[in-house]
Amino acid sequence: MKFYNLLIKYRLPLGILGIILAVLVNVSSGFWPAFALYLIGLIGIVSHYLFGPMRLIQGYMEDGDIDGAQKVIDSIRFPKLLIKPVRSVYYFLKSNLALFKQDFDGAEVLMKKSLSLGVPMKETEGAAYFQLGSIAMQKSNMKQAEEYIRKAIRAGLPDKENAAAAYLQMCQIFINKREFRAAKDYFRRAKEQKPTTAQVVDQIKQIEKYINRIPG
Repeated sequence: MKFYNLLIKYRLPLGILGIILAVLVNVSSGFWPAFALYLIGLIGIVSHYLFGPMRLIQGYMEDGDIDGAQKVIDSIRFPKLLIKPVRSVYYFLKSNLALFKQDFDGAEVLMKKSLSLGVPMKETEGAAYFQLGSIAMQKSNMKQAEEYIRKAIRAGLPDKENAAAAYLQMCQIFINKREFRAAKDYFRRAKEQKPTTAQVVDQIKQIEKYINRIPG
């Protein structure tokens, strides 16, 4: 795994080195002895621009190293050269980084770009809509938040933690609308997910103190 990550990290300079060596071998010994080096160099360069270092970015984000992830994503100079599914992931991850910096407008624009390209996995689509719903809630646009979170739930979320968080947000939306029966239903569905993330568990405890006292 570490070797593969190193290969991704250095495949562009290795690809360029391969082409340089191929030219030297070509001049001294002819084309066919240099063919393998040409091929390796070309694969390294083309794969760098078509696929990018997405695996490295995801690794940094999973480790909570936001600065490391930002450095890697900033190293992608020509995102338009990425193939469409990879470009979608690029904008998805860039939106997540913008959200960490509380740049809600930037995160929203980037996530919409990701969705417009077509997300490679259904769960990623659900996560994308959920993030847009969360951004809309931060902007107090409850109507749009409800629309996006409904889409997220329909598309499917990647795990029970995200599902619980989505149901809790729907619960809060319906409390604000004073539709208490629906709010209680979404709260029940959130608890059924049995989340373990501290933030989500704390939200459930806070809402539970209030929701048991409301009618419906």
